Amino acid sequence: MMAIITSIVAVFSLFVIFPEGISAQQEQTFVTHNGAVVQTSGEILDPVYQVSEVEFDPEKYLREFNYGRVSTLESGQTVREFTIIADDDKVQEISPGVFYNVWTFNGTVPGPTIRATEGDLLRINFINNGSKEHTMHFHGEHPAEMDGVFEIVGANGGRFTYEFEAGPVGVHPYHCHVMPLEEHIAHGLYGVFIVDPKEGRPPADEMVMVLNGFDTDFDTENNFYAANSIPFYYQHHPIQIKKDELIRVYVVNMVEFDPINNLHLHGNLYQYYPTGTDIVPSEFTDMITLSQTERGIMEFKYQYTGKYLFHAHKVEFSEKGWVGIFLVTDDENTKAESEDYGS
Repeated sequence: MMAIITSIVAVFSLFVIFPEGISAQQEQTFVTHNGAVVQTSGEILDPVYQVSEVEFDPEKYLREFNYGRVSTLESGQTVREFTIIADDDKVQEISPGVFYNVWTFNGTVPGPTIRATEGDLLRINFINNGSKEHTMHFHGEHPAEMDGVFEIVGANGGRFTYEFEAGPVGVHPYHCHVMPLEEHIAHGLYGVFIVDPKEGRPPADEMVMVLNGFDTDFDTENNFYAANSIPFYYQHHPIQIKKDELIRVYVVNMVEFDPINNLHLHGNLYQYYPTGTDIVPSEFTDMITLSQTERGIMEFKYQYTGKYLFHAHKVEFSEKGWVGIFLVTDDENTKAESEDYGS
């Protein structure tokens, strides 16, 4: 009897892992994030999902800033109100044929880029629709009860309102701070919080790059790396910028499991402002090294047109997806072309 029960359990386990007779060795057909149909015999994390549930556009995310719903108090202070919803049951195709259970703020990894001016009052209505406990922890200055560490928000509809003044000036991450912390961050519960100085910054073409990675076989080593979640995306869809125009990049390193990350810019150097808290750059360089959650602001102009790489100078990272291209042009209507470097 015990042998029969054991056999039934074994067969059932195989059905759960490989539904409808799918095996890891057979070629399977999937629709990729850009609509292409591909076949793969590689290991698929969740073969039940053959179409990504999460639609994420790295091109849109790059220059999208959420300023919240704006109102003004009688004192004249600006109030910015946001609603942020956490989920932990979404599936995203992070690379062709590779589906991964992402944990999201407002449905994406990274979550929305929250932006305010120093001294604004932020009111963040947080709703936890996940099956696990979650919080939001903002780097920066705020009261202890708004830190998102001890104020655990329960699953399946738990709510909490964070309220604090935006500060200090700079670029900061926000992320879930529920233990085990590395699990919540590695699955994608993070985003960017920008605090502008009251006097503003010089006009520029501004963009956000979150450096992240995905451990798809759960061995605490990342299998894919990217700027803004999709490996090789900005290589195959170069970022178009104008010659002689000031470019400002808010860069945040959210790679878990690796102690450092880095960013190298080809054919140019940039002024670098660590954390963005000072209006005077600390160095003029083409290479920065970032520990976990370290961040800063890069400013540069290109004086020559053409295609220029940017990537991790940690070769393992660039070969696994953390690479992109700036296409510098005089004509804003010039179309970008894909390149095969590093793929």
